[in-house]
Amino acid sequence: MSAGRVVVVGSANVDLVVPVPRHPTGGETVLGGTLERHPGGKGANQAVAAARAGGADTTFVGALGEDESGELLHASLSGAGVRTDLVARVAEPTGTALISVDPNGENTIIVAPGANSLVTVGPAQAERLAEADVVLAQLEIPLEAITAAAAARREGALLVLNAAPSRELPPEVWSAVDVLVVNEHEAADLAGRGDGTEPADLARALLARVPAVVVTLGGAGSLVAERDGEPVHVPAFPVEPVDTTGAGDTFCGVLAAALAGGAPLADAARLAAAAGALATTAPGAQESVPTAAAVADLARHR
Repeated sequence: MSAGRVVVVGSANVDLVVPVPRHPTGGETVLGGTLERHPGGKGANQAVAAARAGGADTTFVGALGEDESGELLHASLSGAGVRTDLVARVAEPTGTALISVDPNGENTIIVAPGANSLVTVGPAQAERLAEADVVLAQLEIPLEAITAAAAARREGALLVLNAAPSRELPPEVWSAVDVLVVNEHEAADLAGRGDGTEPADLARALLARVPAVVVTLGGAGSLVAERDGEPVHVPAFPVEPVDTTGAGDTFCGVLAAALAGGAPLADAARLAAAAGALATTAPGAQESVPTAAAVADLARHR
């Protein structure tokens, strides 16, 4: 598999993470542990994963504030080998995510978008997008930026949309998507089905809107479905999780990188599963993204 070109259009946040004995219920206060600050945001996390764990030539298109948090994120992206020359610096504060993590590594997240609400695709961004093999986007930025990124693609380039956090999508977004990546809850929302619907049924419903779907299933792996074939279950790699923050983003970034390198979707999902599993074995989002060598080694031993 050759190294391809990925452009990630998305969000960047500083993650404020606190360990908790359990997640609070409504109206409840829970005492947590030591507060930590990490570079994060779905778009930035996925860009780091595409570059470091996926080995792709990766550009990040996003927006950061002119503040200390923006400097932290810029340094993290650059340090992972991501091209940051098209990242805008804006007057809004850098996005912030408030994250609690329980002893099982499961998290809850609240995001204050800040600068992410100002992500746009201008002429310079469009020129880079036209060079990409895969454009990867999420839903923490304006939908107008996603449609503009899709329009800037060259013929044959894929748009991979990680539809998170779940929201209603307009027809122009649906028609642009080549590969939709969602968890079970997001899949149920977009398919208009209730939680608890079988993943295969969700995938079939979503294939009426997009050519290919990857439904991530947590510890149960993922389901890969394409219009021209039978669904394929991709098992998870068993690990001892420390923190699941960013694991889904690592999956998406490596999936995009593998597709950009020419891998079939199911094979790309297997490599992404190895990367996502390794990302749960260390705390933080971008810091926990494994190297491409570590991902290849784990995948090789499956």
